[in-house]
Amino acid sequence: MHNRKGFNRLGRKSSHRKALHRNMVTSLIKHERIKTTQAKAKEIRRTAEKLVTRAKVDSVHNRRIVAKTVYEKDVINKLFIEVGPRFSERPGGYTRILKLGQRSGDAADMVILEFLADEEKPAPKKKTASRKKTAPKPAATGKKAEKVEESAAEEPKVEEASVEELKAEEVTAAEDKTEEVSTEEKEEPKTEKETSEG
Repeated sequence: MHNRKGFNRLGRKSSHRKALHRNMVTSLIKHERIKTTQAKAKEIRRTAEKLVTRAKVDSVHNRRIVAKTVYEKDVINKLFIEVGPRFSERPGGYTRILKLGQRSGDAADMVILEFLADEEKPAPKKKTASRKKTAPKPAATGKKAEKVEESAAEEPKVEEASVEELKAEEVTAAEDKTEEVSTEEKEEPKTEKETSEG
């Protein structure tokens, strides 16, 4: 069967196409973003992602495999030192293609091919303090029943203690506010007397 074995030849002979791949992948690694046509970007992305997968593990073997495609040593170093470790946890999909519209000369679809930015990990969701009360479970027997009863008895104590602490904090905050208000009231009449005397 001949399923999915082809690729876009981009209207070039093999030597020209290989040089195009090498140059564009080198530019992508060096600048981390290139502007090109959609057809070229889709082909270059395949090569670039294979190189980034190699760059996740810095070994002599992987560097030699990458050196077959990328000829510049400083670009290879950047690939293995910066780009590869950036995607160490990601299982693929290191690049994205952003569409720009059509080129004015020949109406070719233009795109930006770029590496993804540093991965942003989503903040973990905070659990709320209130818990849903569930219906009591059927009574268990033996040691399990004792453990369930002990854990159920401990939970309300924690909630009661936190409620008491919150009430105490509210009371102290209210006292502080009343003291501030009373000191302000005492100071205001003094200033009025001083202004009437003067």
